Amino acid sequence: MHITQLNRECLLHLFSFLDKDSRRNLARTCPQLQDVFEDPALWPLLHFRSLAELKKDNFLLSPALRSLSICWHSSRVQVCSIEDWLKSAFQRSICSRHESVVNEFLLQVCDRCPNLASVTLSGCGHVTDDCLARLLRCCPRLRELRLENCARVTNRTLAAVAAHGRALQTLHVDFSLRAEHSAAMIPDQPPRGLPAPGSALRKLLPR
Repeated sequence: MHITQLNRECLLHLFSFLDKDSRRNLARTCPQLQDVFEDPALWPLLHFRSLAELKKDNFLLSPALRSLSICWHSSRVQVCSIEDWLKSAFQRSICSRHESVVNEFLLQVCDRCPNLASVTLSGCGHVTDDCLARLLRCCPRLRELRLENCARVTNRTLAAVAAHGRALQTLHVDFSLRAEHSAAMIPDQPPRGLPAPGSALRKLLPR
């Protein structure tokens, strides 16, 4: 039996065992499999392990999406987590390559995935309060939000949670301040008039 002779349910089940790249490659073989690839039922869960994956065309964003995770574990994560005023010119050049990647992706999620129930962002050092506030407004069914080493998150995100996170059951915010001393490429003392590293973050942590 040829694969295209399988019914829709079988094809969806077959696709479900493949990673995103394999699904994309299989879909390119014929229009029938491309149609299966574009079925929202195939995409209730999306997990990304690098920012480069967000720019690919090997997945579908739709109202069927329920769980999203972007977990970026890389040496660059340490650079992204450093306060902007502490970064060297070299570190800023690294960050500039991917500064808006996650925010732009999350804006697409806001527009296309209103039924999202769970979001995990780990190592997304450039995600902003405004982007997270919009996510909370556009995804009213969001029950779980986990933020790990998202260095730009402030009290404004917590205020947005209180205002818009009506369905939220789990909020996890975790920071690792060790990134501030990454590779000894930053000054030992903050500029005059600025708070010590991590002092703003400590205000968000439970006592």
